[in-house]
Amino acid sequence: MAELSIKQKKEWAKTLYVHQQLSQKETAEKVNVSAKTINQWVNKESWDTLRVSLVLTKEQQLRNIYAQLNELTTFIQAKAEGKRFANSSEADTISKLSKAAKDLETETGISEIIETFKLFTNWLKSFDLPKAQELLKLQDDFIASRIK
Repeated sequence: MAELSIKQKKEWAKTLYVHQQLSQKETAEKVNVSAKTINQWVNKESWDTLRVSLVLTKEQQLRNIYAQLNELTTFIQAKAEGKRFANSSEADTISKLSKAAKDLETETGISEIIETFKLFTNWLKSFDLPKAQELLKLQDDFIASRIK
């Protein structure tokens, strides 16, 4: 694999640290930079804050969107007879929430790819550790190629 640029290494490190929840040391080893460099990136770009904010899973975000849609629909249905329709603001909100839900349901980002790799690798480790270790290297190479 060709040597990655600093920018590419930083993006990969961010993905490993924030999404895959690797330690700073593990991230530094995988990306082949110093632990001091990772620490600087984490602090300068607030990766710890981002890491915490991602605790809200896609499923939780979808539940929140659907709850908002339900509340808005209930509000509209509670209006007086003959006025049970969305005004322009409510219709706009319904449209935006629906689009956000659809986008969340259909997108597959690098974090989902990493999570799938992690689940598969953990499953494989349970009965074939050498193959899982071999696969980890291939996964890292694949992720690096996707970040380019």
